Amino acid sequence: MLPAEPLLPVPFRVTANRQDTPDTRTLELVAPGGAPVPAWRPGQFMMLYAFGLGEIPISISGDPARRETLVHTIRAVGTVSRALCDTPVGGTVGVRGPYGTDWPVDACAGGDLLVVAGGIGLAPVRPVLEVAMAARGRFRNVWVLVGARTPELMLYPGEFAGWRERGLDVRVSVDAAAPGWSGAVGPVTTLFPGLPLEPARTSAFIVGPEIMMNVVVQVLAARGIPRDRLFVSMERNMKCAVGFCGHCQLGPEFICKDGPVFPVPRLEPWLAIRSV
Repeated sequence: MLPAEPLLPVPFRVTANRQDTPDTRTLELVAPGGAPVPAWRPGQFMMLYAFGLGEIPISISGDPARRETLVHTIRAVGTVSRALCDTPVGGTVGVRGPYGTDWPVDACAGGDLLVVAGGIGLAPVRPVLEVAMAARGRFRNVWVLVGARTPELMLYPGEFAGWRERGLDVRVSVDAAAPGWSGAVGPVTTLFPGLPLEPARTSAFIVGPEIMMNVVVQVLAARGIPRDRLFVSMERNMKCAVGFCGHCQLGPEFICKDGPVFPVPRLEPWLAIRSV
């Protein structure tokens, strides 16, 4: 049985460590004694602890129906994230959580769902896609627009065909093409003109670099999607996950406690403010 203390990391064992891109890996973790992992919702995050170094918030990127395994896709950008990426199969990672708000998937049932992800931002919305594919009849169109800097930095490309077979309309673009690339070239907004959007019936989940999210929000709002049906996921400066340390405060909001998923109207006055 897992401890109930919310600030106490629990040692989870690494059962798989897969390289996705040159700087990104996906880890699968199991709880002590094979216990079910804590129940979580798409969009929430865990605090992952590299013993002796520290902890960082990482979104859960697996299938919420799989209660035996936690899945996290991690980009190695600092000391802790590099240590987590280097944890071998059989190694141990500290876990506490889940924390934060989730994507309002149920509220979007019956309409069209547009998922827009840039770079590592595909990881936090991957659970949404799992939910949509498992209950495909609950939604009309489900569009998945994926942007990456280059083809080699595209996350989960081996899964796109399976997503399409299960009813998702997946479209991809890259900022800079490579030999053999035959897809779209340009920012992810390059993919918007071909979408047969019905604004009044569409909800959009957006995640990626903040400048990209801000641009996407403006473009989709200009297409007529109500701002209260646009949702973004933030990650800046989160440290404690419980709103205690104050590092992630943005305006009146604490990203870790009040987010990371926000409806745009709650965050829009501060969305364009650059992180320091």
